[in-house]
Amino acid sequence: MGRRQRAQRALTRQLVYQEKKATRIRGHERDTILTMMQSSLKVRTILEQVHPINPDARVLEVGSGAHGLIFFFGAEQRVGVDPLAQSYAKLFPLWQRQVPTVAAFGESLPFADNSFDIVLSDNVVDHAESPASIVGEIARVLKPSGLLYFTVNIHHPVYALASRVHAAWNDLGVRYEIGPFADHTVHLTLSRAQRLFEDLPFRILRETNNIDETKASAKERVPRHAGDRLKRFFFKNALYEIIAVREN
Repeated sequence: MGRRQRAQRALTRQLVYQEKKATRIRGHERDTILTMMQSSLKVRTILEQVHPINPDARVLEVGSGAHGLIFFFGAEQRVGVDPLAQSYAKLFPLWQRQVPTVAAFGESLPFADNSFDIVLSDNVVDHAESPASIVGEIARVLKPSGLLYFTVNIHHPVYALASRVHAAWNDLGVRYEIGPFADHTVHLTLSRAQRLFEDLPFRILRETNNIDETKASAKERVPRHAGDRLKRFFFKNALYEIIAVREN
């Protein structure tokens, strides 16, 4: 199973998960909306600390997903892109239909160069066929002096190795799947996440990760299974976050 097939498999699994979630939250959508609003406001506040957001700013979210930041970001000109956009519009109409969404892949964004003032990408590229191509496309559609908000989960190298082993046995025809590795095409280390931005016209204004907090939390948590015990020694699902400006 090559990278493209793994990306398609991850999409299929994500859709099944969101279909179950739509059933589970039916009648309680307002609670979900409140959480989404808080997340969007947090990111907008972070960006406004860097540069004021004009009322007419064009904002794109690459990988807007089922519950993306774009839906309550508070800009007039907003658009989301996600391969499953049409399915999500049916599953979660209360917020999905408030913002135009386009069914497309981040590796080939259907927009002209220099189209957006702000681009958001919140923890999605490691589910896709080519994280590097997505970041390259973001650089292309972002205007000079435009802002990028980007996050992705990062992991200890042992999980990156395990992800490659999982992919290799799938390539050999072994269909035994481990959920976290089937849901992602790659488990990025910190250095690999940083390399996504090499040779691209970005100037990074803010770069953070919560590796130390993730390690401490794993040690404090009562382990539920062997995977939790492993996380006490090898961190998993730490957040890498950057704010960058597109240079001329």
